[in-house]
Formats: sequence, structure tokens, C-alpha cells
Amino acid sequence: MQVVILAGGRGTRLKPYTMVIPKPLVPVGDFPILDIIIRQLKHYKINEIIISTGHLAELLEAYFKEGERWRVKIRYVREDKALGTAGAIKNISGLEDNFIVMNGDILTDLNYRNLYNFHLKHKAIATIATIKREIFTDFGVLKINRDFKLISYTEKPKRFDYVSIGINVLNKRCKRYISKGESIGIPELVHRMQSKNENIYCYKSDSYWLDIGRIEDFQKAQEEFGKSKKKFLYEE
Repeated sequence: MQVVILAGGRGTRLKPYTMVIPKPLVPVGDFPILDIIIRQLKHYKINEIIISTGHLAELLEAYFKEGERWRVKIRYVREDKALGTAGAIKNISGLEDNFIVMNGDILTDLNYRNLYNFHLKHKAIATIATIKREIFTDFGVLKINRDFKLISYTEKPKRFDYVSIGINVLNKRCKRYISKGESIGIPELVHRMQSKNENIYCYKSDSYWLDIGRIEDFQKAQEEFGKSKKKFLYEE
């Protein structure tokens, strides 16, 4: 398997940490978050990791080098300008027919092999890893009819929805839907492919998942990793 890790963002929500180090190098416990991800990918016998870099790219490249420390092959594609979560894919040569693309700031215990096999089984151009999350609304929500008569008033309602966890499997045909130099996100790429009736699936997971892009989630990740280190680092 081959994995593209998106690590070019500026991590503005994690300032001041990301003013001096790129977000994938922000530590969770004793390890940078991307170090944890690479150890997990090694566990699932990923044979090549491609890191898309931008902000403070030289620090990422100096830390991970060519992957010798983890006994994996690492190479880099550097963004001269921000290309979104999908634009960098267009610039990557040597992609396998199917590959995982993921954010570099995720704490999860997802089984990457099961996700990849699900994608192959369904012959999809894209498979989106998803979990069910409770969604909170911080407002009183009103339902009204066409005459503006109140139907219901719910204070700070909660609901459950499937959410994308920033880990996807793509077929390299997806590059046809990305223009060279275009800044485009994964959601827009998925919409384009769906509009052409491409085969797109969602992989439902019960795995733990946390995007550490916000300060409160970063702090929560520290607590969870401290309590359950073996859940995330299988060899420890």
C-alpha cells in the first residue's frame, strides 16, 4: 500500500505552537503526531509514504528524512503555494492504482488495511472513512412554517451524523478531475467525481478518532494518548 500524507497546512488554529513548528510535528505524548501515524502505517505494512509539504517544509524533511528510522520509504512533494487537501495529488508521480490520502494531524486507531481492502472490493474511485459523531448546536433552533408560525423550539439540540475523518482511499483516475496548479479540497473533488457518476463509497468505522487541529482537541489527545498508548503504538 501507498499513502499520501497532507502536511502542508499552516495550522493557524494551533497557534502559538505552529508559529515555530509545522502542525504534524506538534507532540502528542513523547512523539510528534506524524511520527505516531508513520509507526501505525509501518504496522500495516505500508511500503511507501509520500508527504506533501508546504509550511515549514524543511523541518518536516529534516525530521523524517527518507524514513530510515521507521524502516519505511518516505519521499516528498513540496507545494509552492497552498493547493488544498486534493490539489497536491496532481503533482505526485509514481502513484499506485489505489492509494490512501490522509491528513497529518489525526490521532486514530483505524485499521488502514481493512479500509483499503473495502475500497478494492467495491472497485471505487474514492472511499471516505467515516465515523458517527454527536453534533452539538450552540443555539436555540426554531422550526417555523411558511407563515412564520412557530412549530418547535429546541434549545441546543444534539444529533448523530456520519462525518469524514480525513482519511480516504483514491484511485489514481481521480487526477483527471484536478487541474494542474489548482487549489482544491477533497470535498470538492468528491463532488466533481460524483457528478460524473463515479463509484464512491463510505467506510464505516468504530475506531477512535480525533483531529488535533484545535487547542481543546490537542489537549484531549494528550489525555487519551497518555491513558491508552498501546492502542495507538502497537509495538510499545
